[in-house]
Amino acid sequence: MGSRSKPVKSISLYIRVKDTIIKQIQEKKWKPNAMIPTENELMKEFDVSRTTIRQAISILVQEGILERQQGKGTIVKPQLFVGSLSKLKGFAEEAREKGMFPSSKLLLVTMSRDFPYEKSILQVPMDEEILVIERLRFANQTPIAIERSFWPKKIGELLVCRDLNQSTFYEILEENNIFLKHAKEKISAVNATLFEADLLGIRGGQAMLKMERLSFGNEDQPIEFTTTKFSSEKYTYHIDLMR
Repeated sequence: MGSRSKPVKSISLYIRVKDTIIKQIQEKKWKPNAMIPTENELMKEFDVSRTTIRQAISILVQEGILERQQGKGTIVKPQLFVGSLSKLKGFAEEAREKGMFPSSKLLLVTMSRDFPYEKSILQVPMDEEILVIERLRFANQTPIAIERSFWPKKIGELLVCRDLNQSTFYEILEENNIFLKHAKEKISAVNATLFEADLLGIRGGQAMLKMERLSFGNEDQPIEFTTTKFSSEKYTYHIDLMR
C-alpha cells in the first residue's frame, strides 16, 4: 500500500504547480516572451522537488503554453489562447476568463435560403431562411479564429439588429430568455485555404483546428450551429480528465 501512495502525491504536486503557473500567465504575472524563473527559484516558490518542477514545465511546453528556445531557456509563449472543453462558453467569455481582450471583425451577415446541410442540422424547413454570420475573432488584437454561425430565423432576428462586431451572442439570447442548455462538439484537423491564411496571418496549407458545435436551447431544440477554424499556432485546448 505504501508504495502506491507516492506516485499519487507526485502527480497531484506537479498538476498543482502546472495549474498555478497557468493562472499566473493568465493574470499577466508571467509576461508573454518573458523568461520563466529558474528551476531553483521555482523549487523555492512552490516548495517542491526539481523533478516536480520539470514535470510541470514539460507538460506546459507540450501544451504550447511555454516554449523552449535553444541557447536561451524557456519563455512564456506569446498570444496563445488556451480553451477549455469543461463548460459551454462562447469565444468572448473564454477570452475574458483568460485575461485577454476579445474583439471581432464582421465578414458576412445575411439571411439565406441556402445551406441545406446546416438547415437539416438545425431542423429548419428547407424553404425557410436562416441567419448566417461570419466573423474573424481576435484575442488581444491577434486574429485567432474564423467563425461561421447559423441560426434559425426567429433567433437570427434578435441578433441581426445588434452590433455584431461587439456583441456577445449568448448574452443577447439570455436577455431574451433564451438559454443554452448543452451542446455537441466535434473537433478535427484541417488545412488553411489561402483566404483563411491571409485573414489569420499564417501560411497557406497550415494545420488548423476545426470545431463544429451544435447548441441546444430551452426546450432541447437546436438553436445554433457554428463552425470555427482556429490557428493551431495561437490556440490550444486544455482538458482536465479524472478517473
